[in-house]
Amino acid sequence: MKGLDPDLRALQEMRDAVNASKRASKSLASWSQERVDGLCREMVKAASAASHDLARLAVEETGIGRVHYKVLKNVFASEGIWETIKDEKTVGILGTNEQTGVTEIGTASGVIACIVPTTNPTSTAIGKALIAVKGRNAAVISPHPRAKRSIVETVEVLRRAIERAGGPADLVTVLANPTIESTGALMKHKNVAMILATGGSGLVHAAYSSGKPAYGVGPGNVPVYVDRSANIQEAAKWIVASQSFDNATLCCSEQAIVVDAPVREKLMAELKKRGAHLANAAERKQLETYCNRGGSMNPDIVGLDPWRIAEGAGFHVPRSTTILLADQDGVGKCSPLSIEILCPLLSVHTVDGWEEGCEVSMKTLYNNGLGHTCGLWAGDDEIIRAWAVQKPASRIIVNGPTSQGSVGYSTGLTPSMSLGCGPLAGNITSENITARHLLNVKRLAPPTRDWSDRYVKDMKRASELTGDMAPRGSGLPGDPALGADMGGRRDQVSAQASNWEGNATRTQNAAPAPAPKPAPQAPAPVFTGSMNDSAPRPSAAPHFVPAAPAPGSSPNPAANPLGHVGSSGRSSAALSATEIAGILATAGAGCPMGPCGGCPHSDVSTGACTA
Repeated sequence: MKGLDPDLRALQEMRDAVNASKRASKSLASWSQERVDGLCREMVKAASAASHDLARLAVEETGIGRVHYKVLKNVFASEGIWETIKDEKTVGILGTNEQTGVTEIGTASGVIACIVPTTNPTSTAIGKALIAVKGRNAAVISPHPRAKRSIVETVEVLRRAIERAGGPADLVTVLANPTIESTGALMKHKNVAMILATGGSGLVHAAYSSGKPAYGVGPGNVPVYVDRSANIQEAAKWIVASQSFDNATLCCSEQAIVVDAPVREKLMAELKKRGAHLANAAERKQLETYCNRGGSMNPDIVGLDPWRIAEGAGFHVPRSTTILLADQDGVGKCSPLSIEILCPLLSVHTVDGWEEGCEVSMKTLYNNGLGHTCGLWAGDDEIIRAWAVQKPASRIIVNGPTSQGSVGYSTGLTPSMSLGCGPLAGNITSENITARHLLNVKRLAPPTRDWSDRYVKDMKRASELTGDMAPRGSGLPGDPALGADMGGRRDQVSAQASNWEGNATRTQNAAPAPAPKPAPQAPAPVFTGSMNDSAPRPSAAPHFVPAAPAPGSSPNPAANPLGHVGSSGRSSAALSATEIAGILATAGAGCPMGPCGGCPHSDVSTGACTA
């Protein structure tokens, strides 16, 4: 493709990658679960073995984070994620529900477009490729341009592993020269089945606007509240450890410390013992100016060491400093450091009691952190329960680090490098994204054991209200479509033609049927919705007796209201007597659900269609 315009070359590269990945995914259609798992194990083994080299390359290329922690992330994204999905069925029959009889069958979705950020480039690429291939999908990875070299090398490690396992290398492809245009075109490509996007809110919005099914990951602005009942030493220890974890580049890392006033000084003292630096008034102003650029974090400080951030702001701290702390008077524009800033810098908010702590934490989440993560340090179970109920966060980490906790490293949450934030953040799910989210599941569903009984009972209830005999095609005794020897009826109505609605119709040149005299009875209840309540009801049938109900059932429809339970234990979806009567008030007598109400060819008094 020499001589091509760079943008055109990037678009062609994207198209080639998608088409190659589609062919690779299709070639796995006949693979067994054992073969797929063997291929995945080889990917995990290769990624883990290369974790240090890839970590070093990522830091050298991006200048973000620390090699030691990126090694841990790479191992977590390979071995940690695999440990939770290795026994999961993704191929063929997944299982059968003995109660409902429904059998689930796993099939591949196809090509997954994976957008990878610069903050966690190698680990995110590993994790997304692994959960895609586990479901026999293919992954096309579009890297952040600032991290393209390390991501390309990561993909090459995975491709070689796939080939060693006997699979097609194109199960994982990468855009070596990504552009905004090529990434946008990737998300809209006709052969892309799904999008897995990790990045800022603009990227997530673009993914959901592409017209493709998408899992987007929203931004995080994570508050951590330290209550007076908390273990302050433990809180200080793990807040520092969480911020030191790759220099707080995970979007679930703490962003704001909300501390109860009675324990503020003790917490600050414990944090300082662990290398924290609390900015004075002048330093705070310098940090606010340097770190907040027009309401957003300065991208140049993402993942930097604290001493480098301080020097960029204009003051000095020891190189052993672990985190920077700066008091803020509130949340929002008046407090420039209350936004998401992906580096070891936390705003500090002092409150009086957990109720005020709850309020400040809520404001922080609503300041571009909705649906993501919040943290809580407390020893009072009532406060913990109240916190969990009230917070608009999908992950609430209690008495532990939020960065390692939310991804499922230090907690029992599903290990993942992609954290859904739910509808509050415009995401389709609030779960940690894993292999099952990328799997297409079909369902084989036989009738329930009590279906025949429920069918007869519900037909009887409708017949008693409509005055109609068994409707055409019902298969019940009295069905006009059945022969007399099979329980059908041979009367004037059945001798005539019937329209699709189930109403008696006039044969050509036939005289209109006389209106039957209504049997004396109390007026039936009428649905009081949008239908015409004043319309007359059709007359009741004087002689039709439906098939006998199942033993134990009530012959009176009122005695067996909507929601009767069959032998399967599930509620019936039948309409209530009031609903059926209301529907039929504006429809022909033989019409079960309309739509002839108001039609000029419908004779409401006789239930006949004159069309």
